[in-house]
Amino acid sequence: MSKPVRVRFAPSPTGPLHIGGVRTALFNYLFAKKNGGTFYLRVEDTDQNRFVPGAEKYIMESLEWLGIAPDETVGKNEKFGPYRQSERKHLYKEYADQLIKSGWAYYAFDSAEKLDELRKIDEANGKTFIYNHSNREHLDNSLTVDAVEVAKRISAGADYVIRFKTPVGEILELNDMIRGDVKFDTNLLDDKVLFKSDGMPTYHLANIVDDHLMETSHVIRGEEWLPSLPLHVLLYRAFGWEAPKFAHLPLILKPVGNGKLSKRDGDKLGFPVFPLEWKDPVSGETSSGYREKGFLPEAVINFLALLGWSSGTDQELFTLDELVNVFDLSRVNKAGAKFDPEKNKWFNHQYFQRADNAVLAKDFSHELLQKGINKPIDFVTEVVRLVKERATFASELWDLSAFFFEAPIAYDEKASKNFKPETEDLMQQLTVVLENILDFSSENIENTVKCWMTENEIGMGKIMQPLRLSLVGSLKGPHLFDIIAMIGKEETITRINKAIENFK
Repeated sequence: MSKPVRVRFAPSPTGPLHIGGVRTALFNYLFAKKNGGTFYLRVEDTDQNRFVPGAEKYIMESLEWLGIAPDETVGKNEKFGPYRQSERKHLYKEYADQLIKSGWAYYAFDSAEKLDELRKIDEANGKTFIYNHSNREHLDNSLTVDAVEVAKRISAGADYVIRFKTPVGEILELNDMIRGDVKFDTNLLDDKVLFKSDGMPTYHLANIVDDHLMETSHVIRGEEWLPSLPLHVLLYRAFGWEAPKFAHLPLILKPVGNGKLSKRDGDKLGFPVFPLEWKDPVSGETSSGYREKGFLPEAVINFLALLGWSSGTDQELFTLDELVNVFDLSRVNKAGAKFDPEKNKWFNHQYFQRADNAVLAKDFSHELLQKGINKPIDFVTEVVRLVKERATFASELWDLSAFFFEAPIAYDEKASKNFKPETEDLMQQLTVVLENILDFSSENIENTVKCWMTENEIGMGKIMQPLRLSLVGSLKGPHLFDIIAMIGKEETITRINKAIENFK
């Protein structure tokens, strides 16, 4: 019987959460929910030198905003707590000692200066220094120093690390759920540091111990961790534990050029690489976020899901529930996925069109109040309905609809050519027609005006364009008669008269 699905997202609180990390969290979430499992978040904060205040809270808030909050994490359903590695450090020494006793690890006392000297010697000879089977029997460690001397040094407070003793002469044939079978030659691996004399484990030891104790069934992470796979599998073997299944996700690539997507790419091309805005507590530098740029969380989830994964169909728009239903790791690509900021805007446009007009109107009303405009919510909702198809972000609503709330103070210079010598008389006649309309609904206004034009053999272009220019200030905007009905008879006639005066 297979064990229950338990997957984790394990970020380090060293700064804002990169969009690539968000995708890793999303794929873990989708896999867990698809398989009726648990998605948990563990904070890997053992490297206190890189710890950034506020980063952990930022990570949690990002996942909450996106709707993929973990089932278990710090302060929430701590079934296998604590969920911060810094609060679990008392555990790791026991497991490091266990590896020492079983012969899978050893103490190393080599100074940083000595190792740097050895690296320089190898570089001078065209080689790369690797601390492993090729030289460990000749270096300053418990493989070359007797047990009494080792104990003496440790009790005297000597600096040391505990290194993994990588087996020699073995080809590891491992399986990756995305990449298939992969092979590693243990002779080419280095003896990684697992534990330091300051009492803190390295990532490799803490990661394996925690994944085991928290009963992780699958490890779904970025492909940058693929080189660590042999060490991690060997650690499971050394402890006598069953290893989880591994899946390494493809990189998210730059929109232009080669390589992994970075913050610099976003800065250069003007798009965010973080889910939320981030203000660096040290430098004070502010980095933009998708939320503050006006992206809807549903759109961000959708475009991230399609970076490196496909459903096998032509469908592009997926709700989170739909993604859960169709997600399959076998459909994750091995190759990197190119980030497309323009396509991401397209996704947001699609979701913006789906958004509830009343909800958008409520937020838009706050913006209007800041401009000193107080209109009934029903009016604002109707305005949103009329203009939203041209909008990708809520921030564009004002530019698309300002004429509903304020008369134009200037007229588009190119469009002004539509006000010809005969236009003044036609516009004056039109005001009389409008004045006599009792049912001032869009449909009735349109029928009345068009009948008047037909009866008087007036061409559409002679009325419609100067009329729109009078009301809007340009030739943009939704259906002209909807605008007239919305702003009302008095305001419509006032704006026409103002335009007549302007173009005299």
